Amino acid sequence: MAGSRVKLAVGLDAGSARTRCVVCVVEEGKIRFLGSGEAEARGWAKGRIADRAQLSESVKLAAREAERQAQIGFDAAVVGLGGDAIKGANARGVYELGRPRQIDESDMRYAVELACRVRLEDDRILLQVLPQDFTLDGRTGILNPRGYRGSRLEANVHVVTTSAIDHQALVSAVHHAHLAVEETVFEAMAAGYASVMPEEREKGVAVVDIGLHSTDLAIYDGDAMVLAASLRVSADHFSRDVSAGFHVTHEDAERLKIEYGCAILGLTADNTFIEVPSADGRPSREAPRRELNDMLEARAQFLFEYVQRKVIEAGMDRKLLEGVVLCGGGARLNGMCDVAEQVLNCPARNGLPVGILDWPSRLNNPSWTTAAGLAMYSGRLKQEGGGRKPPPPFLNLLIR
Repeated sequence: MAGSRVKLAVGLDAGSARTRCVVCVVEEGKIRFLGSGEAEARGWAKGRIADRAQLSESVKLAAREAERQAQIGFDAAVVGLGGDAIKGANARGVYELGRPRQIDESDMRYAVELACRVRLEDDRILLQVLPQDFTLDGRTGILNPRGYRGSRLEANVHVVTTSAIDHQALVSAVHHAHLAVEETVFEAMAAGYASVMPEEREKGVAVVDIGLHSTDLAIYDGDAMVLAASLRVSADHFSRDVSAGFHVTHEDAERLKIEYGCAILGLTADNTFIEVPSADGRPSREAPRRELNDMLEARAQFLFEYVQRKVIEAGMDRKLLEGVVLCGGGARLNGMCDVAEQVLNCPARNGLPVGILDWPSRLNNPSWTTAAGLAMYSGRLKQEGGGRKPPPPFLNLLIR
């Protein structure tokens, strides 16, 4: 494995529950798994970085474990970013060519760059610019105008922005862990990159990445992202509901949710009883399992009703032919796909990583999908750039 020509693809998911790192190698146009590392996330408070030093330590621990498994060192990674600082909006760039001529790739790139020149608030920066389609001399819906003749080219794009402060805090924490940041990527987009095939995006699909403190959403139509958003309903809300309903600690609520919980009634033995711990050293008590699942079902329905509003906002109501793909640790709760299908009236499945050779079965769950997607994104950059510095954000085109 030693040698300067080895192209490593590393993804780092610095989540607020767990920090996960995936190391792959790019070989002959394919990406192969080498190792992974995981550490308890520290330094976060309510979805925001509160202690950069603690976050750096979590990144170091996950990276060292990944290096140990992969038996090779690395010094850079593509890093995921999500949370309530994320915002998405459509934008348009108009390029007046002056006279009719054949459109080439540089014209397309310049039109996309013009679309990037949106006026941002002082505290926000551009994270991703994702081309949707082009309009040439009034002809709309052109996916690739290269080779066409025209004099006015318009690029329609979806712009993903984030908080400059949050972005800098994350990048700085990774740097202090002695890793360079190749690029920062919206986490729901990375999760979709790992778990949704191109033909599925073309038919219409929504990726719902349910994290500890936020749920990130990416909606695709015709292979173009039409909406990126972060919802303030997350996996932590499920645990808080259980904690308040049973008057137990947050840790005990998390355990009850994982061991006995289901997001929809009828999938488990709801008429049985579960053991609920009591405070102040008092003996534990019994409670109907149905009571627990009632709480979880209500919260799951609320979450997917929120997703439904965003789907309607994007004009994709009844157009998600491939349905919704659930990723993140929150997607592991039993019954989540059933509630999603019930509320959104479309198919739902867990998003698992596909396309990485030798991907281990122990990591074949939605918690690792974002980290896998970030590694795949890194691999694509290495393939297209030959290992050179990645292109500016408005050209990361062009990776979808």
